[in-house]
Amino acid sequence: MTTLFSPLQLGSLTLPNRILMAPLTRCRAEAGHVPGALMAEHYAQRASAGLLIAEATMAMADTSAFWHEPGIYNLAQIEGWRQTTDAVHAAGGRIFLQIWHGGRACHPLLNDGREAVGASALAITNDEVHTPQGKQPYTVPRPLRDDELPAIVEGFAQAARNARLAGFDGVEVHGANGYLLDQFLRDGSNQRSGPYGGPLENRARLLLDVLAAVCQVYGSDRVGLRISPLNSFNSMIDRDPLGLARWLAERLNDFNLAYLHLMRADFFGQQHGDVVSPVRQHYRGVLIGNMGYGADEAAAALAAGQLDAVAFGTAFLANPDLPARLQRAASLNVPDPATFYTPGRAGYNDYPALAD
Repeated sequence: MTTLFSPLQLGSLTLPNRILMAPLTRCRAEAGHVPGALMAEHYAQRASAGLLIAEATMAMADTSAFWHEPGIYNLAQIEGWRQTTDAVHAAGGRIFLQIWHGGRACHPLLNDGREAVGASALAITNDEVHTPQGKQPYTVPRPLRDDELPAIVEGFAQAARNARLAGFDGVEVHGANGYLLDQFLRDGSNQRSGPYGGPLENRARLLLDVLAAVCQVYGSDRVGLRISPLNSFNSMIDRDPLGLARWLAERLNDFNLAYLHLMRADFFGQQHGDVVSPVRQHYRGVLIGNMGYGADEAAAALAAGQLDAVAFGTAFLANPDLPARLQRAASLNVPDPATFYTPGRAGYNDYPALAD
């Protein structure tokens, strides 16, 4: 029987367990979006995960959406991330980098006045963004021209090259949660015409072009993709999320990816449906589930063949030794939301591990 503690062949990597760490925005990068020693310590503490998926990281400059998130577009950032990958590998772990463009979630106050861009001129309306001047409404993005999109694809490819230089075992392309690639993918945020708008095969063009370019850099067996067909975060919606999930599952078989990382639900509970079943039915590769899984449900999903692994978010945030705790059925530390995005070690590197 497949369990949380069964090894998993994920592309060219053999994972010792199926308890993965989901990418978690923590806003702990240093000036210039450079990862530092604090981040290296954080990920090394959690190296017992089958795979660590590092947080959303800017693939190109002037695309900040969180103020203190890391980047992977210059030498200082590459060298900064090398501290993390060296520390994780020294601790016996494996780590992918999630490469990302915030699209309309970016803000001029975070990017030297540069306007946000997106699929269409539609702003995020169900939240505000943290800036040096306090929380601010999102701006209406400038729709990207078709002739600008090859540069976006190349930006992701260069981010993958830089991630490789930084020592990552692979990369996860961020196609979820209402950021740029998702903004093109879903019809609630993409009202374009032409080759990148209208039918789903056109809306998916940018995402698929990015995947193809990134796979050229790393090899497809070192590339994953995260999607969130149901999630309404960042004012997202699609008229047919189940159809979108099914279409993507079939189309992604052409890439032979390391994995598909599926967020199964909606943060805000506005959209409902079972996206896991159609994706499992049509996708032939490794399927990772995410969002709200406890240990028992995760184990049952693996045993039933619904998933191949589960990515845990806040549970890993508060429990650096989560696999050991689950294996021993030990109690879990409770995460402190007040420290999710604050600077320093508190709520980041000071959660206790089990006593030996």
